[in-house]
Amino acid sequence: MEEEKKSLNFIEQIIEDDLANGLKKDQIRFRFPPEPNGYLHVGHTKAICINFGLGEKYNAPVNLRFDDTNPEKEEQEFVDSIMKDVEWLGFKWDKVLYASDYFQQLYDWAVQLIKEGKAYVDEQPSEVITEQRKNPAEPGVESPYRNRPAEESLDLFERMKNGEFEEGSMSLRAKIDMTSPNMNMRDPVMYRILRRPHHRTGTAWKIYPMYDWAHGESDYIEQISHSLCSLEFENHRPLYDWYLDQVYDETKVRNKQREFARMNVSYMITSKRKLQRLIAEKAVTGWDDPRMPTISGMRRKGYTATAIRNFIEKVGVAKRENLIEIQLLEFCVREDLNKVAKRVMTVVDPVKLVIENYPEGKEEWLETENNPEQENAGTREIPFSRELYIEREDFKEEANNKFFRLKLGGEVRLKSAYIIKGERVEKDENGNITTIYATYDEKSKSGSGTEESLRKVKGTIHWVSAKHAIPVEVRNYDKLFTVEQPDAEKDVDFLNFINPESVTIVQGFAEPGLKDVAVGEPLQFQRIGYFTKDKDSTEGRLVFNRTVTLKDSYKPE
Repeated sequence: MEEEKKSLNFIEQIIEDDLANGLKKDQIRFRFPPEPNGYLHVGHTKAICINFGLGEKYNAPVNLRFDDTNPEKEEQEFVDSIMKDVEWLGFKWDKVLYASDYFQQLYDWAVQLIKEGKAYVDEQPSEVITEQRKNPAEPGVESPYRNRPAEESLDLFERMKNGEFEEGSMSLRAKIDMTSPNMNMRDPVMYRILRRPHHRTGTAWKIYPMYDWAHGESDYIEQISHSLCSLEFENHRPLYDWYLDQVYDETKVRNKQREFARMNVSYMITSKRKLQRLIAEKAVTGWDDPRMPTISGMRRKGYTATAIRNFIEKVGVAKRENLIEIQLLEFCVREDLNKVAKRVMTVVDPVKLVIENYPEGKEEWLETENNPEQENAGTREIPFSRELYIEREDFKEEANNKFFRLKLGGEVRLKSAYIIKGERVEKDENGNITTIYATYDEKSKSGSGTEESLRKVKGTIHWVSAKHAIPVEVRNYDKLFTVEQPDAEKDVDFLNFINPESVTIVQGFAEPGLKDVAVGEPLQFQRIGYFTKDKDSTEGRLVFNRTVTLKDSYKPE
């Protein structure tokens, strides 16, 4: 039992301590609270997996709550995409809720604070308020409106709500401590005027609560036991608790905020503002561009939900921020795809191969395995004929003994087919090889059991029957940035580090069965890499995205 306790991460230990100190198991409740102002990215996967993972561990409900307090940036499109991403990762929420569900209750509580002398309407512009806060080492300057009568603030606050004043002309501030070394406690703004329609409440409200006010109180309304957030909110915890103190009923569960380290991944940025810039400046095609670190981008690239969840598990839950190597993420993707991806044959840099002693007009269908890692993956049949396409790099006119592919006078096995021998080549006027001619050993057919079929040759290459091949567009994706931390230098625009070769497009040929695969289905192009069919595909134009290369020297610790 002691051994099991040691294996708990620090958040699980907090929960176990709370249970030991009287919290009932049926009072445990979590939430994932995204703001619907953009698509979820790789950093969010950690928060999702932590909250929903704890829900699974403790058999506790997890709410999906949208913190929709800023109508300037929030849209229904983002709400829909977030729900899709959480579902795709394999998690189930208990309820879908919104901070906007609580606008009236939050307003009523704010009125209560004004009446109690704990909040006031300030008519100063935001720039002046910021300047008056000073710095942690210097006491702030109190607003001249700080001690105005509660009746005045109540009247102004209601008129703010009714839309009588212009944006920026006044705000509601909590009256806490202008000398606190914690800047969040220096009379924070609770409400600001925003005359913007809200994606759910329309034009009903002309004032909107600030995040700090709405977030903790929403947790309390929903009776969230553990409000888990990233480390950047650690300094906000005293304010979270102060706001809670003003409304807390001792007969209810008191929610507590606890913080974990954000996850930063090398060669990626996770600032929504910067991701929006990438889109606006056409460095990428949209939120779901396969080079983006968004969940939708990773999904489109071919990453699996299992791989991402395994990655988060390997990263673990920490109290200190660190940079996670992208190679670990790619390792997890390869590890999962190796188990689930169907092996197919696609030639991405084709050169024609003619088997001169194979009868003209003849074709046969050969059996090949779908995935040797899956016991029940089965087999399929692929067409074989006299003219094939092979990879240009799989042939050399002359090569040393370390080249185990096709060369003139040398033998190689065609995957699931025959042993062939390179005989001669044809070239164009520039000296480029246009056709390779070979002969085959008729009795060497794979799986036939003949003595010739059991003969060992050092190399095996993939191929596609030219007669049956379907043309495909192959998009080879690489890292979007050329440096590990593209936004680390404050004086250098991160766009300077865009990788000009983050995607290269080639035209190739594939076995005919690829026309029937579903968008998003994981595939291994044998000896090339892992790929998936893209949503841009049409009946006459099949597009495949490279998910990750086949191998990497990276070994996780």
